[in-house]
Formats: sequence, structure tokens, C-alpha cells
Amino acid sequence: MVYNYQPRGVCSRLMTIDVEGDTIKSVEITGGCEGNTKGVSILVAGMKIDDAIKKLRGIDCRGRGTSCPDQLAIALEEIKEKNS
Repeated sequence: MVYNYQPRGVCSRLMTIDVEGDTIKSVEITGGCEGNTKGVSILVAGMKIDDAIKKLRGIDCRGRGTSCPDQLAIALEEIKEKNS
């Protein structure tokens, strides 16, 4: 199932997340630092949702209180809530 998430407080503008069960199939991040967002997308592909949340939640970018990885974790938490 594909979910779209609009991140808040970061440079990226949209996260398109494809999940199957409890596994992340793919993530596409529009906007933000291209190298970082591509890297995060590749790293989480095939990962269990809970594992990705544990690794990404709370990462801060330049004192913003959030980051693109943190916003991805928040999106994954929302996906879990919708599917439970």
C-alpha cells in the first residue's frame, strides 16, 4: 500500500512510502538534501517498519527539533496506526 506524507519543519516536501505488511518496500522523498534523502530511502528499503522507526526517530537537523529521517519515522508511526 502506498502512503503520502507531507513532512513538517524540514526541507523535504513529500514522502511517498510503499509498505507491504510490516515491511517498507520503498520510499521516495521529494525535496530536501538529495544525497541524504536518497541514502535514507535506500537504507530503509526492505526494513521492518518498527526497526526503521527505532533508528530514525529523534534525529535532529540543525536544531530544528526534527529532520527528514525523523519525519519519515513519524510517517511510519502514522502508517502503523492506520493499519492497526
